Amino acid sequence: MCGITGIFYKDDKRVDPDLLKRMTNSLIHRGPDEEGFYVNDGAGCQGNVGLGHRRLSIIDLASGQQPLCNEDSTIWIAFNGEIYNFQSLKKDLEKAGHVFKTNSDTETIVHAYEQWGVEAIHKLRGMFALAIWDEKQQQMILARDRLGKKPLYYLLDDQRLLFGSEIKAILEHPKIDKQIDLTAFSDYLSLLYVPNPKTIYRSIKKIPPGHFAIIKKDHFSLQKYWDLSFYPGSWSSEKEMTEGLIETLDEATRIRMISEVPLGAFLSGGVDSSAVVALMAGASSEPVKTNSISFSVAKYNESHFAKKVADLFQTDHHEMQVTPEAIPIIEKLSWHYDEPFADSSAVPTYYVSKMARKNVTVSLSGDGGDENFAGYRRYYFDMRENMVRNMVPAFLRNAVFGTIGKLYPKADYLPQIFRGKAFISNVARDPVDAYFFSVSAVYESIKKQLLNPDILSALNGYDSRQLFYDLYENAPAEDHLSKIQYLDIKTYLCEDILTKVDRASMAVSLEVRCPVLDHKFMEYAAKIPSNLKLKGLDGKHIFKKALKNHLPDEILYRKKMGFGVPILEWLRNELKDYAETLILKSRATDIFFNRSFLSKAWEQHQKGLRDWSSLLWIVMMFNLWHKKFLEAE
Repeated sequence: MCGITGIFYKDDKRVDPDLLKRMTNSLIHRGPDEEGFYVNDGAGCQGNVGLGHRRLSIIDLASGQQPLCNEDSTIWIAFNGEIYNFQSLKKDLEKAGHVFKTNSDTETIVHAYEQWGVEAIHKLRGMFALAIWDEKQQQMILARDRLGKKPLYYLLDDQRLLFGSEIKAILEHPKIDKQIDLTAFSDYLSLLYVPNPKTIYRSIKKIPPGHFAIIKKDHFSLQKYWDLSFYPGSWSSEKEMTEGLIETLDEATRIRMISEVPLGAFLSGGVDSSAVVALMAGASSEPVKTNSISFSVAKYNESHFAKKVADLFQTDHHEMQVTPEAIPIIEKLSWHYDEPFADSSAVPTYYVSKMARKNVTVSLSGDGGDENFAGYRRYYFDMRENMVRNMVPAFLRNAVFGTIGKLYPKADYLPQIFRGKAFISNVARDPVDAYFFSVSAVYESIKKQLLNPDILSALNGYDSRQLFYDLYENAPAEDHLSKIQYLDIKTYLCEDILTKVDRASMAVSLEVRCPVLDHKFMEYAAKIPSNLKLKGLDGKHIFKKALKNHLPDEILYRKKMGFGVPILEWLRNELKDYAETLILKSRATDIFFNRSFLSKAWEQHQKGLRDWSSLLWIVMMFNLWHKKFLEAE
């Protein structure tokens, strides 16, 4: 895996090689093996374009250096990712007369662009963020893979285009507008992350997953090249459906095992990671290297399930019990994530990545199973609420359930098991509002108490729910559950799960590949009727049936466990002094938050009167980001 950067001065200013090097070297953790640069500074060139690359060598170790060009040096590429079908594409391109200098997947993209233009992006199967400079057309192409596994950020104004795999590369430029996008800030409070195409900065954007941009001196266009359709397919039998499911996942797994460096897998003992390990074992002549972590706190520890799967497939299993050192890790991760990010499972994700890196350079993971097959418990609760919602007329729901919800004892931050108030309140809402309420970390009613009045005024009534409404209404799906899955794939999957894994793994220079998120497998899964994904209380119903010949019932039907850390206890113990300073005594609190409300929440949490851990963690991570990136100047 790699890191890419670039500059395109539309006013023909010359690229400063030292600046390009600083931008690129800010990503050295993504590519510790090699660096490379290109500036179009030759006969007839203006020197106004620069590309930078940091390399983590995986394929074609001897000759895959970047940036890389075509035969006549008119097309240059900086590429981050892996293209799993590059060998078949290369054969087609050689037949068309293209001459290759390397055996890398990167050069295949260059010649594919020569042959087919931007349509070449449709042909790529893999994970990627790429930049192509076309000297003849005087245009830059930025593209990102279908699901957003690889990140790509950009700043575009009248004078310049700056881009990079991480925001920190863009921030190396001396003249960057670092004003906060308050709508992104509000989204972060609700969702724990900033949804695309926004970033926390008003001037910097994300290329959305499944999109490419074309940038010229006088032109910018952003185009979608892929979407996921949930309209049902047709199978002659359930047996045909499940066999096709396993065949497609098996292929997706096999093509991700191509590597010239040590390769293994994350293994939690859950359905998804266990399925990937089972298929890897069937495709490998040697024991699969598996990696898992364990915790001393029982409710967070699932290592015994991982060990059962490792024993079943006779893997080369590595396990480490971690005692998280909370302060150093969250300080480190705050720098790697570049913008506020409050999913606490980033901590164990970092630990399992760090452990895996000791014996492999590439690791396969099971990410994506819950989104593809309705595996989250919240889907069941949402469907139960929707069933009641459909049975009771709207005027009666609002009058009865709405009133009861307001009278119900306040329980906004009680554990998930106490869902009485949430259920009653949600039935009175429309389906999209109810789902947003279910996944929100900080409710709109709480925001009004949490935020500084000046910030509330500046937000001018902005409502983060609109993002969910837009995605739900435009989802290529017919039923409610499929629309919710689509919504989650476009928000939670790409901006939380995949961002978390990318930054945590890249922090230790580990490449992570996700067979369950292969776009062909996802297209197959999306066509399966939703009532076969969630059947009663059984999420992933059809996926588990498909895996019957590969995994035992004790793995397929075990109780689902979260992958998290005990932030409730940390904020009362290990992190207490550190968190109190960040939350109640920081400059960011003065600017953005209501200190008296935070002080009350902190006191209630410390006394055990109320669990405010989620809100306090969100504020703490925002203030830590603010301190690192906006106060250190």
